[in-house]
Amino acid sequence: MSIQLNENIPALESMKKYPESLFYKGNRDLLQRPKVSIVGTRRPSAYTRQFTYALAQSLTKRGVCIVSGAAMGVDAIAHSGAGVENTIAVVANGLDIRYPVINKEMIEAIENKGLMLSQFKDKFRATGWSFVVRNELVVALGDILVVTEADLGSGSMRSVEYALKMGKEIFVLPHRLGESLATNRLLNEGKATAIIDIESFVSRFGQVAQEGIVKDDFFYFCQNGPTFDESIAKFGDRVYEAELEGLITIQQGIVRLS
Repeated sequence: MSIQLNENIPALESMKKYPESLFYKGNRDLLQRPKVSIVGTRRPSAYTRQFTYALAQSLTKRGVCIVSGAAMGVDAIAHSGAGVENTIAVVANGLDIRYPVINKEMIEAIENKGLMLSQFKDKFRATGWSFVVRNELVVALGDILVVTEADLGSGSMRSVEYALKMGKEIFVLPHRLGESLATNRLLNEGKATAIIDIESFVSRFGQVAQEGIVKDDFFYFCQNGPTFDESIAKFGDRVYEAELEGLITIQQGIVRLS
């Protein structure tokens, strides 16, 4: 049975209307992590499968949580690359229904180790309009949106529309001419930035966590590059201790993981 989520989620203030209700199964703490939304076609090419997986995997090594829609194709690959414990899946149905059936085992694993979210009560079955609602929530949760492959007129492009309205940065994988027409159009129109090198792209989220470093709230907070004042206000003396331990550096008033 799903549980109603009553806490306020600041990221959702960017939606046209804050959700009247939100239900969850799993680890709510993932909402506090830096987040990247990854979406795309249900029928990705081998190239897209390879680099969607690699991108999600590289992001989670830096403490980033991956947000997607638990659908076939790019969504499932993004969740898998991240590892279920580092992923938030947003669905268009009640959380008592594991849909699509082909991803049933993955969804169950996310319920146990990650986080499932829905705006719909138990027993609600997905409809055309509920997928649109789902897409807006996926985009709102992420700090940025990545579209790894998409066709013109697809649901992924509806997600892009939401991202543009919310003022979020949009990134895409580069594709050959005649492939992934929607993402190539976004590049041509200057509405998206191409991910030319995965390591260069993910480095914006900090360094790979060193062996033995505890990934707690302080770690994930610092991954966002907060100001020194923000860090002191939230964690107090922990900031000074972390600096002495060599866990963080403070440069020009910005806290970064070493």
